Amino acid sequence: MISGSLPINIDRLLYRRTIERERVEYKAGWNPQSELPTMCAFANDFNNMGGGYIVLGLEEDNGQPILPPVGVDAGLIDKIQKDLFNLGNSAIQPNYHPLTSTYEIDNRVVFVIWVPGGETRPYKVKVSLSKKGSDWAYFIRRHSNTIRAKGSDERELLSLAATVPFDDRYQQTTSLDNFSLRLIEEFLRKTGSSLASVTTQLSLGELARRMNIVGGPSEAIFPKNVGLLFFSPKPHEFFPSTQIDVVWFPDGPAGDQFDEKEFRGPIWYILPDAISYIERNILKETVIKHSSRPEAERFWNFPIEAIEEALVNAIYHRSYEIREPVKVRISKHEIVILSFPGADRSIRMEDLREGNAVSRRYRNRRIGEFLKDLDLAEGRSTGIPKILNAMKRNGSPLPEFESDEERAWFLVRLPRHERSDICFTDYVARQADKSGVMPSKLQTYRAIPPKSEGLPLSVVRLLKVLDGEMERIELQATLGVKSRSNFSKYYLRPAIEYGLVEMTIPGKPSSPKQRYRRTVAGRIAATQFNVP
Repeated sequence: MISGSLPINIDRLLYRRTIERERVEYKAGWNPQSELPTMCAFANDFNNMGGGYIVLGLEEDNGQPILPPVGVDAGLIDKIQKDLFNLGNSAIQPNYHPLTSTYEIDNRVVFVIWVPGGETRPYKVKVSLSKKGSDWAYFIRRHSNTIRAKGSDERELLSLAATVPFDDRYQQTTSLDNFSLRLIEEFLRKTGSSLASVTTQLSLGELARRMNIVGGPSEAIFPKNVGLLFFSPKPHEFFPSTQIDVVWFPDGPAGDQFDEKEFRGPIWYILPDAISYIERNILKETVIKHSSRPEAERFWNFPIEAIEEALVNAIYHRSYEIREPVKVRISKHEIVILSFPGADRSIRMEDLREGNAVSRRYRNRRIGEFLKDLDLAEGRSTGIPKILNAMKRNGSPLPEFESDEERAWFLVRLPRHERSDICFTDYVARQADKSGVMPSKLQTYRAIPPKSEGLPLSVVRLLKVLDGEMERIELQATLGVKSRSNFSKYYLRPAIEYGLVEMTIPGKPSSPKQRYRRTVAGRIAATQFNVP
């Protein structure tokens, strides 16, 4: 049995799934003198990694927790919480109060102290808690150790005093009403947080405080930017150009034809949506059989792993104060991903291109923290090496990484595999060319694979029964689908996303006069597949 009320899955702390070693400390018992410097170091968040966790009731061996836990006496929990409150007022400057929760593991109580990076850093603590102690010091984390900040480290820490990262700042022109409780609950369920089980017992304000996505006093709660980026249905209303633009140029950027798709919404929605769109519409696997050996040679025009890493890096490291979207430009020969600004100027482009660059400080520590909870990012400077490795494994030319001297932008160029077909869209274009139907744009030419393996059977069935312009109810009855939500999810929506079906009144999706019909590509596709 596991219970708790922090937005973190306890398994991630026990087995370090997306939690770095330097962000977790395991302690068998409570010792305020020992834990205070570590709390200070996590609150200072010297490397902008999102603070850390102190787990009480767990012994450790070489940095790894020993299970089953020794546990914390349930009668001491109240005392520990009082100690934390008093220490936060008297032994830390400025005042600082972490968040706490208890978990029951193997019938033992484990007490977790979550210490997010503070909003009023740098923090210093009393070196000694004895009555005679009067010395104060700053502490930081160095790898998995808590050390006293001295010399250049102390000077650099002090320079952070006026620097609250953008994603951790308050948005004072908004309110809790701009959060979607549905999005928060979905996020907590998806990340396996035990907080998901108590959402109905908490007010939205209490829930948001436990997730550290709001700040300010109880009478004037303000959302933080990271909260709006993840849990507002329309973050672009607060941060213009919070979106991913994907454009396909069949004849190159200088050509007249293009197919454009814009992704807007919470950033943890648009990331997988954009990746899925590219995978569905652009990617193609080539299989070459050799008479001299039984194994066939397989490769993709573009490896999906490289695209995923490049897009995640762009969303993670971009500036949301710059009114430029993440831009994906796809041509016959390459995929280009452009974001603003570029890497910190302390990172040499030569090191970055070779996959050897290591960043000491991240632009968006809280965004990175949430992306790591979703297993979308690691935050360990592994993005570029992963792109390089994915391209090598696929047999593709090496990627290119570009920026200007001012690091105002960052560009990732992924060349197409030299022996691959261009993409599925070519197949549809060739079929359309044979039929003599060729629109001025490829808007209707989505990715139709030449075999039904790449197209859901439900979509194929819909294409087969769709005759002229038909109402939704008529289509459901013909297909024998009783549930409207299932029809929309498995039949209609995918067909529209593939560009095979279109609405007769696209500006009014819910109009009672709405009808559906096959596009040019849909009519071609309907003749290619047999329905079992």
